[in-house]
Amino acid sequence: MSEHRKPNTEHRNWQPKIIAFLCNWCSYAGADLAGVSRIQYPPNIRVIRVPCSGRINPIFVLKCLQNGFDGVLVSGCYPGDCHYISGNYYARRKFAILKTLLEFIGIEPGRVQFSWVSAGEGEKFAQVVKKVTDDVKKLGPAKRFVKRV
Repeated sequence: MSEHRKPNTEHRNWQPKIIAFLCNWCSYAGADLAGVSRIQYPPNIRVIRVPCSGRINPIFVLKCLQNGFDGVLVSGCYPGDCHYISGNYYARRKFAILKTLLEFIGIEPGRVQFSWVSAGEGEKFAQVVKKVTDDVKKLGPAKRFVKRV
């Protein structure tokens, strides 16, 4: 087999580091429900509980990528269900613009993801974490934009 056709086994045992910003009222409660219901999901995420997805500054996402996280998940209440009236609408607008910026600076689509998960959706939360983990794992370790120490 020629050199360029060998399967990529370099990252076979590698596990991505993913940070998740979860809305206190819905997504964090969904994660809690997944936990108390003993629903299995990959242990790759580190959770930061925030009052509202609308409070996430896009700079936080960039800093996470810069400081070595392989993926970022931002999850909030469904549109229309925000405890702060319109916070998730602001979040949706911010992340639409952030997606364009990430593409411009060369961050692969799928490395940063946004989702809606309600408090009663423990199973959906587990599915979202699995999807994000699988997507980031396919991309491999983050190399672009990572600050070298």
